[in-house]
Amino acid sequence: MLKPARLVESFLTELARSAQLGPIIDLACGTGRNGLYLVENGLPVVFADTDEAALARVRSMLSGITSPEQWARSQCWRVDLEAGRSRPLNGKRFGGIMVFRYLHRPLMPAIRQSLLPGGIVVYETFTVDQPAFGRPHNPDYLLLHDELKSYFGDWDILHYFEGVRGKPENDHQRAIAQIVAVKPA
Repeated sequence: MLKPARLVESFLTELARSAQLGPIIDLACGTGRNGLYLVENGLPVVFADTDEAALARVRSMLSGITSPEQWARSQCWRVDLEAGRSRPLNGKRFGGIMVFRYLHRPLMPAIRQSLLPGGIVVYETFTVDQPAFGRPHNPDYLLLHDELKSYFGDWDILHYFEGVRGKPENDHQRAIAQIVAVKPA
């Protein structure tokens, strides 16, 4: 099993509390490492991604770690979050929303809308400083300084970080912004 992001481990208690409101969605889940960690801890998770092969791997991992009850509380949702004028989150409600290494700015209002009051958003992605350390380079996928905070600044911010993480000797540095925020009730 892949190790989850440190943010997910650090805020597991808050995610569990939010899961009482509704499932946690792992948007653009990729390998599903963060959502799988939540499932292992008994939380309901919706794994959302456009890549059917990635979701098939998630399903395979789920079958190896879940009981029938946990399996029933987990879902894989193939969805193109960037498809034209579609609004894939419209009408959907979640107790928590996790987003890692993904940015599609037009989705931000839908993320805010889809989170239930009292729910938690856990978001981490690259900033405009990332090209100095590697990919991505496209500014469409890089947050401006303080941009992530601007989306959720009116919520109860439990954690915010913007800067460089990692060790230079490993060449694993990355320029990121992170936020963990609770939507007001």
